[in-house]
Amino acid sequence: MGYAKKMPDSSRRRPAKSVQAGDSGWLGRLAECVDAIGLDEFPDTLIAALRSLVDIDYAVSFAYFQNETPLCLFHTYNPSQRVVFVDDYLRGPYLLDPFFTACGRNVDTGLYRLGDIAPDRFYQSEYYRSYYVQTGLAEEICFTFYLEKAVAVVISLMRSGDSKKFSAREFRILESVAPVVTSLSRRHWRDLAEKLDAGHADPNLPEVLSKIENTVSDLFSEHITPREIQVAAQVLEGHSSDAIAKTLGISVGTVRIHRRNIYAKLRISSQQELFSMFFEDITSDRETQPAQ
Repeated sequence: MGYAKKMPDSSRRRPAKSVQAGDSGWLGRLAECVDAIGLDEFPDTLIAALRSLVDIDYAVSFAYFQNETPLCLFHTYNPSQRVVFVDDYLRGPYLLDPFFTACGRNVDTGLYRLGDIAPDRFYQSEYYRSYYVQTGLAEEICFTFYLEKAVAVVISLMRSGDSKKFSAREFRILESVAPVVTSLSRRHWRDLAEKLDAGHADPNLPEVLSKIENTVSDLFSEHITPREIQVAAQVLEGHSSDAIAKTLGISVGTVRIHRRNIYAKLRISSQQELFSMFFEDITSDRETQPAQ
């Protein structure tokens, strides 16, 4: 079974769909997906089936495991798009991706809009303004599910900036087929945990810290305290001071004091500078690693 499979780009709008979930046309598409399980053609076949229900400009899938760099399972981008959506993403921005962090907290299997799981200030975060806007997406929705040994997989369906967002009706259609999509995908990637060597999970990885907190700790622990690491991580993710206070069980005033202390100790003065420092460090650490 192949990974990081390149699929044909298809960003053009398509005519009204004649296939409906549950009818004979859809059942035929499902039969094709079943036949393709374990073959390189499975991702193509699955996305073709979903495109028979709704318009999809791009699709990509990543597998996440602990603090390992994600594995790209397939994508539909052309070479220039791949640079932003895959290559740049794998150099470090994935750590601030709401879908990545949602998998880290074991969000339920299902279909989600980005806005459903993003932090309350995500669209004002430096990650969104400095990286995500470069994708030019109108919307991104994801099927999220889990394999053995805590390996998480997301299948992202995207609309470009020239397209409309997924309508409520389109989302309901995709949500109705989510159990089938995740079941087929689990079957196809059932041996992925072994390929990621997930059987040798690091037992010393602190469970009290999130993946982004572990990275912030690696970068800044010489300068800031463990509590400040937690605050800095949530600031980078796009959480407001109110949300951070609620999560950590402290007052908003205390959060603001921590933020001022973080900036002072790191000799910066804003969230933008914190993101720039973080992004520069994580990308320089990963530049020597080959893209998946």
